[in-house]
Amino acid sequence: MKILAIDTATEACSAALYVDGKVRSHYQLAPREHSLLILKMVEQLLVDANAKVKQLDAITFGRGPGSFMGLRIAAGVVQGIAYAHDIPVIPLSTLQVIAQRAYQQTGCTNILAAIDARMDEVYWAAYSLDKNSQRWHLDGDECVISPDKIVLPDRLTLKDEAWVAAGTGWQSYSDRLLSGDNFTPREILLECYPSAEIMVELAAIELAAGNTVPAEYAIPVYLRNDVAKKPKPVVF
Repeated sequence: MKILAIDTATEACSAALYVDGKVRSHYQLAPREHSLLILKMVEQLLVDANAKVKQLDAITFGRGPGSFMGLRIAAGVVQGIAYAHDIPVIPLSTLQVIAQRAYQQTGCTNILAAIDARMDEVYWAAYSLDKNSQRWHLDGDECVISPDKIVLPDRLTLKDEAWVAAGTGWQSYSDRLLSGDNFTPREILLECYPSAEIMVELAAIELAAGNTVPAEYAIPVYLRNDVAKKPKPVVF
């Protein structure tokens, strides 16, 4: 199984190559340099693995939410490669990838993911991991929302469940997120960015389950309606 992963949804720019369980990756915090870096990262990964694009079984990418320009860069690169070589695509939520990274860092299966969306808002989602299937379940919907207007998911009231907060939204708005609900996360990961290395592991599960889409569905999910037309997200 060979999967290429690309993520440029946030300040982090990354690419990873999964080959039969082994992962190579490049990662760099480089705001506004994604278009200069991502193709070089992909090319170097293929060279290092002595692999060809036509050998890929799938390409996965961070479909958003995230930076408007960053999402367009990733989608454009993926569409170009996938169309040219007839390779299936696996779009993955940026917030879900953050949840996976937080789980790997803490072992906690309940994650409150938040990305700073600017304009006094955050991209927000509550995720829980089913350890048996290794699949993430979304509690409610992903949304863009004022940090003051977030409503606690019902399951957050359960005393026997620990939750970890992760993402740049908590760094920017930790004093306002859930401040009126008397809720304290077990841990807050302020700089938990998505990465292609994490993404490609999730994509391997989706590919094994047959959850892929054609290249034309490699489209960004912006969430914010006034930035661009919001496409219907792909949900596996």
